[in-house]
Amino acid sequence: MQTENNSVNMDITLVESRIKTLREQLEKSNYEYYVLDQPSMTDIEFDTLLKELDSLEKKYPQFADSSSPTQRVGGEINKDFKQVAHRYPMLSLSNTYSREEITEFVNRAQQSLGVNNLEWVCELKYDGLAISLLYEKGKLVRAATRGNGVTGDDVTANIKTIKSIPLRLIGDNYPEDFEIRGEVIFPHEAFEEFNRKRIENGEEPFANERNAASGSLKLQDSKQVAQRKLDCYLYYLIGDNLKENTHTSRLESAKKWGFKVEKYYSVVQGIDGIMEFINYWETKRFDLPFATDGIVIKLNNINYWNQLGATAKSPRWATAFKFKAEQAQSKLKSVEYQVGRTGIVTPVANFEPVWLGGTWVKRATLNNEQWMQNLNLCEGDTLVIEKGGEIIPKIVECQHDEGLSKDGKLERINFIDTCPQCGAKLVKEEDQSGWYCPNYNHCSPQILGRFQHFISKKAMNIESLGGEKMRYLLNAKKVTDFYSLYTLTEWQIVGVYETNDRHKVSIQDKGAYNIITAIEKSKEVPFERVLYALGIRYIGEVTAKTLARHFSSIDNLRNASIEELQNVQDIGLTTAKSVFEYLHNEENLLQIEKLKSIGLKFEVDSQEINNVLDGKSFVVSGTFSKFSRDELKRTIEMNGGKNVSSISSKTDYLLAGEKMGPEKRKKAESLGIPIINEDDFISMIS
Repeated sequence: MQTENNSVNMDITLVESRIKTLREQLEKSNYEYYVLDQPSMTDIEFDTLLKELDSLEKKYPQFADSSSPTQRVGGEINKDFKQVAHRYPMLSLSNTYSREEITEFVNRAQQSLGVNNLEWVCELKYDGLAISLLYEKGKLVRAATRGNGVTGDDVTANIKTIKSIPLRLIGDNYPEDFEIRGEVIFPHEAFEEFNRKRIENGEEPFANERNAASGSLKLQDSKQVAQRKLDCYLYYLIGDNLKENTHTSRLESAKKWGFKVEKYYSVVQGIDGIMEFINYWETKRFDLPFATDGIVIKLNNINYWNQLGATAKSPRWATAFKFKAEQAQSKLKSVEYQVGRTGIVTPVANFEPVWLGGTWVKRATLNNEQWMQNLNLCEGDTLVIEKGGEIIPKIVECQHDEGLSKDGKLERINFIDTCPQCGAKLVKEEDQSGWYCPNYNHCSPQILGRFQHFISKKAMNIESLGGEKMRYLLNAKKVTDFYSLYTLTEWQIVGVYETNDRHKVSIQDKGAYNIITAIEKSKEVPFERVLYALGIRYIGEVTAKTLARHFSSIDNLRNASIEELQNVQDIGLTTAKSVFEYLHNEENLLQIEKLKSIGLKFEVDSQEINNVLDGKSFVVSGTFSKFSRDELKRTIEMNGGKNVSSISSKTDYLLAGEKMGPEKRKKAESLGIPIINEDDFISMIS
């Protein structure tokens, strides 16, 4: 018996040793691939070892470790990001577009320190999301966003999916605990791949890499984050027990511990070296595999950091130079017109492809008729294009080619007067800048747009369907109106397909089941979201909530006159007319009655209606134990209150949870605004 126990213990010891070896091999491979760019293991070899490790950890859960490479695939669900306090404030850099101001900044530092020709470190300014990583005993224990600089969101689960961030450090000569800060970025190639998939799924592509990176870190499901292939560069080491006295020596130490540190930096002497670095990267930045919008300039000697200190918002030992938007010229080829969900017609200029800001650009929106008139757009024009915010192309000037004129006159391009899709006569409201197609029930892009809006998360939230599958169903004539969605059966949609440029895609058995289940579940959506889902022009989320609460039911809303609609808070004449016309259209009324018949909610639940907070405004801040923040805000609105985003003298209450930013509390106290907690709020509405 004793021998058998010894055998079991020996086997467990071997398992533990194997798990440790696998983790070391995989982390070493990650470091070589994502940090050093010198892979020593093939993808197949890596995947084989990772599967073995995952299998062993599941079979022997006593050896589980939050720093294991298996944790990078994600899977943790976080429905409410906890706010955490930074050990050291996360200040933001002051910035300028002026070389003269950079010279003034350098001269100020020299005068304050009494030292000429200081040593500076010039680095790229990454266009991403600032992040702070806390390490204790060589392990990543917390990752937080900047937030307000004092507290930020805990995004540890999502950060663990970024393979260039070490979960466990290399070697053993690192401090007991420290923070390292940097920028989470979305590399160009990964971003383009991600947007391509969104377009294929009928979803709107993200406008730029910075917003996409920021949004990714706030996703509730870390498995989705893992699929986005984010990256991270670290550039600032901070702690009480750091030995190095220069910024560059700290970066080099961090690199030895396994971090992907800023590698494009340069140590320069005085203003001349700084300007040389700026001039080089002003054009060379477009060759980089990620977005950058400027240069960071900081003193290398850390002792000087302490001497110069910081203002309330920015350090005095560092600043940033921002690049101006790059411009390019191209020949206009044509102007096309796109019809949106609400019928708005948007002109788009097509021009010869031009390399701009690191990508090929061949289209730019012209916004509306007035915009086109201001540009005085003519056939054959040479367009001056720049990328607004370094991402979105826009036309800033048109240069006419007089040689293309006919009889001494240039052919000006005028806005169309009929819909390019259905031929209906375009309409323009007196106080609106855009023309729109009024044929909303029979204009194909409007129909598709309305369906995609109807099933979206903030409307009916029909999960599993998605914009692209919705298009399949419309093209296959499986649906003709919103009501027909609710009469679908699994056998009707299995095999519905669409052929795109590369392959044929179709709805399979499991997908059909998920779609029908989600459609049925959407019947639980409250009236305010059903009203928003209908897609009435000018009715957004907030307006839909306001109308739902004020009128309580679709019947009361339909019976309201334009004047009565205008008397509702924040409802103007244009919105009132739009609602009135929609609810007096026979086709729309028939649609609503059919949706009523299958159980959609067209009145507010009487249990939700309470006027106890009528007219009171609330700022909700922090985290709560009994409600999510969204639930609190909805409860405020359903009880007659109003949510506002910032504190002012007109705010009635600050509803404060845990980890609330100190600045909000301080401002509320200075203005004499009552600060209440979760229990106080429950007492107010009960």
